[in-house]
Amino acid sequence: MSYRLLIINPGSTSTKIGVYDGEHEVLVETLRHSSEEILSYETIYDQKSFRKKVILDVLKNKKFDITTLDAVVGRGGMLKPMPGGTYEVDDLMIEDLKVGVQGQHASNLGGILSKEIADELGIKAFIVDPVVVDELQEVSRISGLPELPRKSKFHALNQKAVAKRYEKESGKGYDNLNLIVVHMGGGVSVGAHQNGRVIDVNNALDGDGPFSPERAGSVPVGDLITMCYSGKYTESEMHNKLVGKGGYVAYLNTNDARDVLKLKEAGDEYGSLIYDAFIYQVSKEVGSIATVLKGKVDAIILTGGIAYGEKVCDDINSYVEWIAPMVVYPGEDELLALAQGAIRVLSGEEKPKKYF
Repeated sequence: MSYRLLIINPGSTSTKIGVYDGEHEVLVETLRHSSEEILSYETIYDQKSFRKKVILDVLKNKKFDITTLDAVVGRGGMLKPMPGGTYEVDDLMIEDLKVGVQGQHASNLGGILSKEIADELGIKAFIVDPVVVDELQEVSRISGLPELPRKSKFHALNQKAVAKRYEKESGKGYDNLNLIVVHMGGGVSVGAHQNGRVIDVNNALDGDGPFSPERAGSVPVGDLITMCYSGKYTESEMHNKLVGKGGYVAYLNTNDARDVLKLKEAGDEYGSLIYDAFIYQVSKEVGSIATVLKGKVDAIILTGGIAYGEKVCDDINSYVEWIAPMVVYPGEDELLALAQGAIRVLSGEEKPKKYF
């Protein structure tokens, strides 16, 4: 049986929607919102009715009959730390999305909008593998300072989606696999997937792991403290240095990995050094995470936009091929990943999880 799904993925200045018949894309639209429209609302939750109307108006203009839907799927937001999987949106989840228990982010509207539209149609609403997925083993949480436990914030939706794609292609169950998944986009996350759980992963958001096109990754902490108290930077400016203005942006004033690859290929000395450092740091993180799995790794999976670069993948493989075979699934398709998560539940392949 094929299930018809509406997928809602809210971003800070846009809402991306898709309609799927099973895994077949019927309709995809990116609905842009002007800064004036967004700034006219005091909180993210206040944007709910505005975004809902835009979504329904587009579907109506496309002559799509929403009464044919089997479920609505939203991008998961900044909820409490939770295991991966597909969750049915309930009232408790809605309350936590409203207040943003781990922060205010446009993705908080994913579950809220999906639930409201689904309720009006008498169908179910789901979220799938939000960014706050936390399956860390307890030993992974220890940082060296009790006030600063390590946190699980990574590209959970895409990491889980490509791991399950490999599961199907390899014929082995995800629960029986040991995988290292490397997501390379604006941020980089390297996760150890052991028997269906991401037991260790760098915090790709807050300055941990390899640097990336826009993020600094792990930096010398003592020198960072000195910078913070130098009087030259505000707290906000320091955060921006770590996330947004770090990595390639800081060294080469670009957040496009293709630009850096061109510098490498052109023989630019400084650009080549920074490119080589990126390859080195990502590979080093893969080697580090391999020890978490005690060297028993079925595959290393490269994914995300940067994985479209064949040379990038080959250069990383030259460092890590001794660990395990490499598989490349370039890009990320968040709408399809959300649809697949709902299909697994609707088809009975998985059971829906309950939010606390």
